Amino acid sequence: MTAVADRFAVRVMVTDAWDQVFLAVGPETTVAELKRQALTRALRRAPLPTNQYIVKFRGALVQDENVTLAALGAGANAPFIVLPGRRLPVR
Repeated sequence: MTAVADRFAVRVMVTDAWDQVFLAVGPETTVAELKRQALTRALRRAPLPTNQYIVKFRGALVQDENVTLAALGAGANAPFIVLPGRRLPVR
């Protein structure tokens, strides 16, 4: 029962899809895993080049994606943003 009780929902805005997804994660979830799950759910494609995307938490870039959500201080309903690491040209 503790495994279910330890999970909480976070909000992830994926700018490529302009969609916000809610993910059930645990405190031991890494930022890299969060990014992978958010991209898969928002873009609905299997193999994604996750190294071409960055993650922001509370407006700041997460430099080390191997850090856990507990180490970041993320709790229930924490806001994350996943966006392309490079700017796209406007045509």
